Amino acid sequence: MAAKVFIDGEVGTTGLQIRARLEMRDDITLISLSEENRKSRLARIGAFAEADVAILCLPDAAVHEIAPDLAHQPCRVIDASTAHRVHPDWEYGFAELDAGARDRIAAAKYVSNPGCYSTGAIALLKPLVAAGVIAADHPVTINALSGYSGGGKSMIAEFETGAISGGFVYGTGQKHKHLPEIVAHAGLTRKPIFVPQVGQFAQGMIVQVPLHLPAGGPAAAMEALAAHYAGQRFVRVVAREELSDRIDPQRMNDTNMMELSVDGDPETGATVLIAVLDNLGKGASGAAVQNLNILLGLDEATGL
Repeated sequence: MAAKVFIDGEVGTTGLQIRARLEMRDDITLISLSEENRKSRLARIGAFAEADVAILCLPDAAVHEIAPDLAHQPCRVIDASTAHRVHPDWEYGFAELDAGARDRIAAAKYVSNPGCYSTGAIALLKPLVAAGVIAADHPVTINALSGYSGGGKSMIAEFETGAISGGFVYGTGQKHKHLPEIVAHAGLTRKPIFVPQVGQFAQGMIVQVPLHLPAGGPAAAMEALAAHYAGQRFVRVVAREELSDRIDPQRMNDTNMMELSVDGDPETGATVLIAVLDNLGKGASGAAVQNLNILLGLDEATGL
């Protein structure tokens, strides 16, 4: 029997991407509301009651508003917003986080989908902290570049109408909403400095973490990443020499893949960790579908 899935906020950027990945599947039945009922609390509660899994693709405030109603519904929930990413009652939905992550997701009623920048940063940092390559209180800097689709419909419109004619740096005040989850799930005890940037391209993302390590640092970092992600289908660790000198942030677009690499100077230990992913794929809707598959006991690559 097909599982019933309700995407609350299916007309937003992430919701549309998730719907596109699900609507052709014969093992999923999508529950949709008419346009006039999409903001009706009663209609949405009725959809939650009918669904096996609900996926929230809403602003944080709207998630907090509907959350009390979800507590009384039998459906399992995936939240694509920032609202529950460090909440103790919600399982963090990064299946490759550690050896027990998939089992925790599979058993959870509530799953919080990771943020796009966070996915790349945590993927790079967690294995190094776990392996002792860096300490939990290491002074970390994260530099990241995303396509403008990460800003949702309003930012997409700004770029596509020409209101914005180039990329920009933002969030330099160190209050970015992804910082708490990066600290919590990378195993850090010291908040990193995070500098995000939006480029003049629609989708794709590159996350870079420069580190001062002892001599041989790049090799130690590479070994930690390779060991952590051995056998993973959606996270690939590649030798830097296999890549072009110019790393394209769009190279993983339209996939649920994330590619990790390490560069730097082995003599001085100056090291650069690099993650490339699709901000709308492994950074959002692809990860949500992967988590949905895990919740339903399906092959997690189904539809991806």
